[in-house]
Amino acid sequence: MLSFPIELKNDDRGVLVTSPDFPELTTFGDDRQEALARSVSALEEAVAARMHGNEDVPVPSAGDVCVALPTLTAVKVILYQGMREQKIGKAELARRLGWHLPQVDRALDVEHHSRLDRMDRALGAIGKRLIVQAQEISG
Repeated sequence: MLSFPIELKNDDRGVLVTSPDFPELTTFGDDRQEALARSVSALEEAVAARMHGNEDVPVPSAGDVCVALPTLTAVKVILYQGMREQKIGKAELARRLGWHLPQVDRALDVEHHSRLDRMDRALGAIGKRLIVQAQEISG
């Protein structure tokens, strides 16, 4: 899972959420619970905007309060980061997979509900493997 730190600050209208890793991320909630719930969507939007703009998505820094990306979004980020690290463009990934370019676009689209077997195959094309593990929830 990719978990990014957030900062929660009480203000006159509720709880403000920001992130040191994503200065553009701001959201709020009436209380802490609502702010945490909204922070997931805000984080996904910040990640999607960076991917769409062909910008780096940072490696998560440390923090006291962290928010995890949904699993499928995290897999898409890992694919995107791997492509950038290896300087593999969408056309090259499509060639390696025997896919059409729109299929690659969907694999990198945070809003598209890609199948995990296809994401696993895309990761394999850049020399990565998806490993799934479940952990007990603490606290």
